[in-house]
Amino acid sequence: MSSLDAALGRALTTPGISGAAVLDAVTGLSYAELGEVSAGQDSCEIAELTRTRLIRAGAEGELESIVVTTSTRHLVTIQLPRQGDPLLFCATVDRDRTNLSSALRELRLHADELLA
Repeated sequence: MSSLDAALGRALTTPGISGAAVLDAVTGLSYAELGEVSAGQDSCEIAELTRTRLIRAGAEGELESIVVTTSTRHLVTIQLPRQGDPLLFCATVDRDRTNLSSALRELRLHADELLA
């Protein structure tokens, strides 16, 4: 098991998180996936669209995270800065079983672990 798989496995121990993945932000290439991850390529497209719209709107700074909410789940995408193209840490979060604020805090901790 790779260190990425192990880190994603620890992310899945957070209540309500049913899937996690690490993707290349530009190509959508998946470096690791675990659990129920259904929108990997969509996450890259959403992140790029959001970046473009924020720039047009005059927003400053780097994109940090995006939360897309459906009737049953949240798709959380956190950008992981690194040399070269950034990575995306994506997680599927069940709306009925999870407090979004707590899940985001936990996912930030797991994101930091992915960079270590």
